[in-house]
Amino acid sequence: MLLGGGNALGQALIRLGAEEDIGFLAPRPPQDGWDAATLTQLLDDTRPDALINLAFYFDWFQAETVGETRLAEQERAVERLAELCQHHNIILLQPSSYRVFDGSRATAYSEKDEPVPLGLRGQALWRIEQSVRATCPQHVLLRFGWLLDDSTEGALGRFLARAEKPDELLMADDRRGNPTPVDDAARVIISVLKQLDCSAPLWGTYHYAGHEATTPLALGQAILTEARQLHPLAIEAPTAQAHAARPDAADEPQHAVLACKKILHTFGIKPRAWRAALPALLDRFYRHG
Repeated sequence: MLLGGGNALGQALIRLGAEEDIGFLAPRPPQDGWDAATLTQLLDDTRPDALINLAFYFDWFQAETVGETRLAEQERAVERLAELCQHHNIILLQPSSYRVFDGSRATAYSEKDEPVPLGLRGQALWRIEQSVRATCPQHVLLRFGWLLDDSTEGALGRFLARAEKPDELLMADDRRGNPTPVDDAARVIISVLKQLDCSAPLWGTYHYAGHEATTPLALGQAILTEARQLHPLAIEAPTAQAHAARPDAADEPQHAVLACKKILHTFGIKPRAWRAALPALLDRFYRHG
């Protein structure tokens, strides 16, 4: 079962699943989104073998900001979801993020490093991780790097909208992370699912992020170079700005590079170069947008 089949990562999973003959049951969310009561009803009725929870994907990975009340409601929903998965013996695959780290260390973060989240979103994700671990032993927590998708309201969409205006486009040149295109994240989720299907007890927390750590400035330049071939832009290149001067410096880890050795050794999943995926991602963005 896939919660959140309508968002960009959910759509990528459905596309990729179809190529591999993997069908997802993707129920339409209730009008006000999933909560404890509607999730209880859903899982009592359907009882899938495994569940991928992307219900709050946009807020966790793409939104500029998310309010405290909304995050608290989402936290409660995931707590209930973990209880239901434990009760019905359902495998829970739950995404998380580099945002659980504070970005104070310049070397890559491994799964053994202690999370110290900065902002509200990172703190909520860390609490969600802890509740999933405590409640549902049959879980996989997948922490992703900087996720890039083809939604117009997402991080990439906002950047490209600003590039159509002649104003200065400021990006941090001393912040580091791993861009991770949404199709690559979907490939990883499917690869993990297929191996869990073999009843191997590979539960736990794993990192996955696209190959080649970079700065937002260098990523912005790479995106503009590719995007310019598909769409007229007003900006030649982004302008460098220090991490400390960025408006999101209090929430966004300065160093967000993830080490991906554990997922390679356990599942044989190798990181793919994010640069190679940019043309297809941008092509889809402009065709849909």
